Amino acid sequence: MSGSRVGVPRSALADGTLVPRLIKGGWQLAGGHGAVDEARAIADMHAFAEAGITAFDCADIYTGVEALIGRFLREWRARHGAGAAVRVHTKCVPDLDLLPRLTRADLERTIDRSLRRLGVERLDLVQFHWWDYALGDMTEAALHLDAMRREGKIAQLGVTNCDVAHLTAILDAGVPVVAHQVQCSLLDRRALGAMRALCEARGVRLLAYGVLAGGFLHERWLGRPAPAEPLENRSLVKYRLIIEEWGGWEPLQALLRALHGVAARHQTTIGAVAVGWVLEQPQVASAIVGARHAGHLPATLAALDVRLDEADRSAIEGALPAGGGPAGDVYTLERQRGGRHAVIMRYGLNAGATE
Repeated sequence: MSGSRVGVPRSALADGTLVPRLIKGGWQLAGGHGAVDEARAIADMHAFAEAGITAFDCADIYTGVEALIGRFLREWRARHGAGAAVRVHTKCVPDLDLLPRLTRADLERTIDRSLRRLGVERLDLVQFHWWDYALGDMTEAALHLDAMRREGKIAQLGVTNCDVAHLTAILDAGVPVVAHQVQCSLLDRRALGAMRALCEARGVRLLAYGVLAGGFLHERWLGRPAPAEPLENRSLVKYRLIIEEWGGWEPLQALLRALHGVAARHQTTIGAVAVGWVLEQPQVASAIVGARHAGHLPATLAALDVRLDEADRSAIEGALPAGGGPAGDVYTLERQRGGRHAVIMRYGLNAGATE
């Protein structure tokens, strides 16, 4: 591929499609994470793609991000030609209040808008999210998306933040789900139990987000007190709550010390070790990294060189709190409306969205 780093390994999805082991996340380019310099953001995308991280994750509800990636894609094709392919993984997230009456036409409007924003004829991967299983029929909606796949608007279908029961129902209905985007890190291993077993049995690969817990798995927090309220952005709010579910700030310090020791032996960083740990989990195809700018690129790529041995794994496991959470199925805590994990949720972003 023109301009890409051949050293970035690829992993195969269920249908054999190869994706880079690292994917650039887009949530931090959306609202709630500070001002975005569009020109710099696009320049950073070029840097990541040229380094071999040739897949980008976004969503219909990440304000402005699909359009931003669309601008990048036009520039990328102009520079490198149509053969220098870059993958874009987007999402379809119907608004909460629309779920009881969701139609195929509603879904098709969302898909068509993503096509226009990205400036493509077919979406590489659409990852489907459902806010409340008590409302509407997620399986029926997934079948509508599959019809659009067969018609050529979508190349591949995935889900995101889906529990075991509903992913099973979607697969049993014949929807060819190739990937499931899940939160997965040393602080959140919910996806590595029953969900991983289901995905292994049915050929679904995991795309892991939150691998650095919003940046808390980093040297900057080693030996530091817990951050004071109010926290700077939605990401910090989200993952500070995960830390509390997992065991708290003092156990986090013990884990950071253990990761620091492992990183020192490998001459790398805490973050590289944390991402490397996720990448070695069975069924994990790729880790989605939320690096906001190309200055983080060398540290991001360093995760690909981490090879943990038994002593490393033992040191890391020994620093994990016994019975540490969060517990339950994927996204169960976050799905509880009115619960503390719902504080960052935005349930109606598609209703007021513009082109």
